[in-house]
Amino acid sequence: MECISVFDMLKIGVGPSSSHTLGPWRAAERWIKELKEAQKFNEVEKISIDLYGSLSLTGKGHATDYAIMLGLTGANPETIPTETIASIISEIKSNKTILFNNEKELPFNPETDIVFNRKFLPFHSNGIQFSATIKGRKSKSTYYSIGGGFVVQEERKNSKANKIIFNCTFPYPVETGNDLLKFCNQLNKPISEVVLENEKSIRSIETIDFELQRIWDTMLECIYIGCHTEGNLPGGLNVRRRAFDTYQTLKGELPYNSPQEWLETIRKTDVKFRQILKWVSCFALSVNEVNASLGRVVTAPTNGSAGVIPSVLMYYMVIENHEADFSHIKQFLLVAGEIGSIFKKGATISAAMGGCQAEIGVSSAMAAAALCELMGGTHEQVLVAAEIAMEHHLGLTCDPIGGLVQIPCIERNAMGAIKAINAAEMALDTDPKNVKVPLDKVVSTMWETAKDMNTKYKETSEGGLAVGVHISDC
Repeated sequence: MECISVFDMLKIGVGPSSSHTLGPWRAAERWIKELKEAQKFNEVEKISIDLYGSLSLTGKGHATDYAIMLGLTGANPETIPTETIASIISEIKSNKTILFNNEKELPFNPETDIVFNRKFLPFHSNGIQFSATIKGRKSKSTYYSIGGGFVVQEERKNSKANKIIFNCTFPYPVETGNDLLKFCNQLNKPISEVVLENEKSIRSIETIDFELQRIWDTMLECIYIGCHTEGNLPGGLNVRRRAFDTYQTLKGELPYNSPQEWLETIRKTDVKFRQILKWVSCFALSVNEVNASLGRVVTAPTNGSAGVIPSVLMYYMVIENHEADFSHIKQFLLVAGEIGSIFKKGATISAAMGGCQAEIGVSSAMAAAALCELMGGTHEQVLVAAEIAMEHHLGLTCDPIGGLVQIPCIERNAMGAIKAINAAEMALDTDPKNVKVPLDKVVSTMWETAKDMNTKYKETSEGGLAVGVHISDC
């Protein structure tokens, strides 16, 4: 069993995709570190990259080539000024050179040195092979972007296939929903507090609070930017930003000068049912429109599903509880992260492996569970909420038009958020003793569904809406 922290499930990065953008970016960083540890970095004469499978088929639409170039320059996705990305890429393309880890200038032509191979490597749909020429000889390393920004090397995938066990050092290691219930009952604590005990075993409470606040600040700023940015999204589909338009129909007259002040003004707006639906959808759309524009988002658990969790948390803060503060944010994110880790361990959070059920489905389950605990649900009801949310996303395919994280991805975040709220409410009215489908059953069913799903519906843009609607039609 592996230890998966909340901060593994909720990562700050750049859009549009955690597996196709953030993952390759982190893989490039890992490769540089590998070269340095082997004392080969200074001897590198030339570099090239081969992309395989889903990374190749939808890589252009997901800016995979951009992400790899940025990673090779040593830029950090958490801190890079996103407005500088275009100029960095343009300079590499025009000069046909790259400043490797911001240290060593190498010849590099993206047109020939990043190769898109349609072939799938055997271990995972998202394969990346980095090659370095050292003293005239090629040195190669293969990485896999397995969803949510997680990256593994081929050696580790082999180890997992051969059933080598990874030991978890958490005091309360959780692999399944039943494990989580066991520890909640044993400690007489809600899920969030069990998760917090695990987090405290690897970092200080001050660090935990600081990082959770940073995650929420990034989420809130992302919602704010999305609601205040007009125009069309890049990529060729000419998709109109809708969060801005929706926000114009909802906003009040009170002034504000920051995202937090803006949040306070929303608390004073009309909250009839139609307005609530619009607010939640607006929050979700705003995040994924920022994501589609290579903006900074929180992978939750992926970039393609990054709008669900912040929109449901924002709903709680501006609709359900006007007194909500950081303690509620912390509780929500701890629960969400733990539920996401259960799906990652028992199934997948990669659309290239499991379709969109692995992204929107998991994010909806995470949000439903977290909201249920905030609304007073027992730990059993929290897992019921997660199960209900995922149950109604089973089989959801990943079929992005043009390989872009726009259609149908952006709207799916709004639908996933609404389902999460509904699932939480249903769970609160449910006696867990009467539940027929436990969370662990829906996790295993999701994984079986993923394995049975035709490859063309797994983030390849070779099936579904991706072939039913062409860019030229847009």
